[in-house]
Amino acid sequence: MAFNFAVNQFVSFRPISNYPTSLNKNTEVQNVEGDDFRALDLRPSKSNNMRGNRRKTAYKKTPVHPPRSNKMPVDQDWPSVWPVARVFHPASVPLPLHQGWVEPGITPPGKFANAELMKIPNFLHLTPPAIQRQCEALKKFCTEWPKELDTDEKIDHHFPIQITTSDYLHSSPTIRDARARIVTLQVKLSTLNLNSHAKDKLLRLVKERYDPVTDILTLVAERCPLRKQNIDYAMYLLNVLVSESWKTEPWENEKSEADMEKYVWEGSQSQRTLQQLLERMPNKAPDLHEVIKQYSVNVTRFHNEGLL
Repeated sequence: MAFNFAVNQFVSFRPISNYPTSLNKNTEVQNVEGDDFRALDLRPSKSNNMRGNRRKTAYKKTPVHPPRSNKMPVDQDWPSVWPVARVFHPASVPLPLHQGWVEPGITPPGKFANAELMKIPNFLHLTPPAIQRQCEALKKFCTEWPKELDTDEKIDHHFPIQITTSDYLHSSPTIRDARARIVTLQVKLSTLNLNSHAKDKLLRLVKERYDPVTDILTLVAERCPLRKQNIDYAMYLLNVLVSESWKTEPWENEKSEADMEKYVWEGSQSQRTLQQLLERMPNKAPDLHEVIKQYSVNVTRFHNEGLL
């Protein structure tokens, strides 16, 4: 059996290369009349080169304005211009500053493009008008000084503890200093109201930290990394020293006069002997009390210091 096919229609196929691809966004496809192949142009035109346009826009020169300091008035509000601590900015400071080492006879570099002025911390935000304005703002949070504390003696009586700290300023990337954490606490020993036993025990604990000439006990705290921690630690040391001084251990009651570290007139054998002698005297002189007092002082100095 034979089959005969009659083809009455012709199907034409376009090549795939005639359609634009996404491999190159800058290519152009030219339309050609008829069924011929389209020409593919691989050379990008200047009008479609967006990267080149962006490059030209980026390198476009902008006008350079004069520094702001040239337009600043003389009577301007400086705390509003420089309100807080910041790095030095030459266009905002209307001062002809110079800094840097040069050969003798040559003017040091000016403030523009001067790295030396930007290295160190400045205090342009702490001018006298700014400090006065800040003090006026803080007055509402402060209380007046008590009128009763008009002398140093009254201040020492009501506030016997004195705490001293130090602040350091130097040219460095950081304003912190390890020595600023050191705290010195001073107090007069007479203000602690200690008896003879507690005072003697406290002096043995503090050793060379007590000055007998000025009657001042000095404690220095620097173990903690922060100043506030050292202040708390110094107050803790003072409380512990006072509380331990008032304690009486059982073995302390067993101490005799020969075991004492220094001679004490009260309760000594010399005092008891003198009292027995005075009881046997029928007629006592009127100034006998002053004589006994001077005698006790001389005997105490002789035993403790070897002096008369």
